[in-house]
Amino acid sequence: MRVVELILDEEQDNFIEAISVVEYPAIEEDFVALKSQEFKFAEQDTDKKILIGPVLIPNKPIYRKNGEDEYYIYFSRDTVRRASQLYLKQGNQSNSTLEHAEKVNGLTLVESWIVEDKENDKSNSYGMDVPLGTWMGSVKVDNDEVWNDYVKTGKVKGFSIEGYFADKADLRESEDDLASEILQELKTALQGVELETYNDYPKAATENAKRAIKYKEEEGTSCGTQVGWTRAGQLARNEKISRSTISRMASFKRHQQHKDVPYNEGCGGIMWDAWGGTEGVEWAIRKLEQIDRENLEDEVIIVNENYAIINNRLAYSTKEQAEQIANDIGCGGFHIHEHEGMEWFMPCEQHAI
Repeated sequence: MRVVELILDEEQDNFIEAISVVEYPAIEEDFVALKSQEFKFAEQDTDKKILIGPVLIPNKPIYRKNGEDEYYIYFSRDTVRRASQLYLKQGNQSNSTLEHAEKVNGLTLVESWIVEDKENDKSNSYGMDVPLGTWMGSVKVDNDEVWNDYVKTGKVKGFSIEGYFADKADLRESEDDLASEILQELKTALQGVELETYNDYPKAATENAKRAIKYKEEEGTSCGTQVGWTRAGQLARNEKISRSTISRMASFKRHQQHKDVPYNEGCGGIMWDAWGGTEGVEWAIRKLEQIDRENLEDEVIIVNENYAIINNRLAYSTKEQAEQIANDIGCGGFHIHEHEGMEWFMPCEQHAI
């Protein structure tokens, strides 16, 4: 079974959006529910309702299943540390959910630390033996319903984070593809060949990008990277874009699960629209297939005056021959390819790839 390292997704600036209290934490470690005199702050309050436990444990394999695909994910110590810092830096201390579904008020991260010394770390005093590099947190519960109905009854047992992560291997592959495409564009330019570009994306993609830009200009946002906002500007101005850019738009499909996040509640929705939204991303996927299909169809080998091979398929000099083969294989009809002034007939009404 494969093991996947998850890293912070650099396309999103609001990486860790919330800490959720759940019944079955993915990290498989229960927190300790503290109240009354069990956990003391300097103020020496008489009734503290505090949950303390690991938020994220480094290098711990976590089982995941997506359809038929089964695998393990894990987070490096560096990713865990960065996640803990960014969560606080972006002011998300009071963002909490219940079982990753229902937003709840009254839960605040009041203490956060990384375990640097197992022997002397205060997690030991709560009976916890966690690895070095673990992100520990203390959450103050000022919500009686959550405390009485979920914590005291044992319905929730641990923390789980909500954030934007990406498969490190996928990102590395994407970066390699991008570098290869840029190199190819450079070679094309040096050879004096005009690089083909396109702007036949839907009007809705342009409007989506304009809407994201308008919000950024009027309300301000820390979401997204320079690449993402450059892309939004291109789409908003209906500029022509290259195949490599279209490829990156198509790959943004991986963020689709966050597309409905309101602009003022996270980065998912605004960055989805910045990249053209559903209309833009779906167009990019179709356009990429079309471009590659057309490139493949240019591969023609003339066998003799009666036969040619087009995209690894046999073509005929007469439509009667193509129709006969089409009837034999059960597709019917024919279609025509032109090459160097000559028509070649291929079985079936469409050229399947």
